[in-house]
Amino acid sequence: MKLLLTNDDGIDAAGLQALFDAARTVGDPVIAAPAGPQSGVSHAVTTGTAVRVEASGTHRYTVFGTPADCVRVGLYRLAPDADWVLSGVNHGGNLGADVYYSGTVAAVREAVLHGWPGVAFSQYRKRGVEFDWPGAARQVGRVLRELLDRRPVSGAFYNVNLPHLAPGEPEPEIVYCPLDPRPLPLSYRHEEDGRLYYDGDYHTRDRVPGADVDVCFGGRIAVTLVKLL
Repeated sequence: MKLLLTNDDGIDAAGLQALFDAARTVGDPVIAAPAGPQSGVSHAVTTGTAVRVEASGTHRYTVFGTPADCVRVGLYRLAPDADWVLSGVNHGGNLGADVYYSGTVAAVREAVLHGWPGVAFSQYRKRGVEFDWPGAARQVGRVLRELLDRRPVSGAFYNVNLPHLAPGEPEPEIVYCPLDPRPLPLSYRHEEDGRLYYDGDYHTRDRVPGADVDVCFGGRIAVTLVKLL
């Protein structure tokens, strides 16, 4: 199975390596990832200027563009025979309304627009606690083996958020759940220079019981099927 991999944290991100480690246990991954961080760019694409691509190793390409650009170039030229498009693992959660801002999620949304199935992976991070990337790779592998055995749903993709567990905690349950419709809080800090800085608390955001925010914050893997139309 050919798998096209990308992200929005950049070609050298630890989360992308975790995704690659998991993907190669189930298929043949090809990486087409941004040259640098593209977090929060959502579904931006490059149309008025050239998109430069450089080979960065075997089946590994650096794309000087957005996550959606990476998927466009990947499916057009680098891996047109891909069976699935995978994005992540994002350095932070992409839960609920985050899917509208996230470059990680936009990458698989772009794939679905062109008829390819996709999965976006994100690792929620508790404040002040380091990421466990080997643990993330292990959980991604579990989810991939389950999802890739399913028939793809036309016009939809999977959005997966991994919980941030303490060392030694048992393997988290995989829960299929809806997207939480509540937005992040509107909260800004006003500085003396007149500028406003967003300071909403991601970790205490409101949540709907049983939806993806609640599931992930509660220590389980949240898997959400997101339909485009």
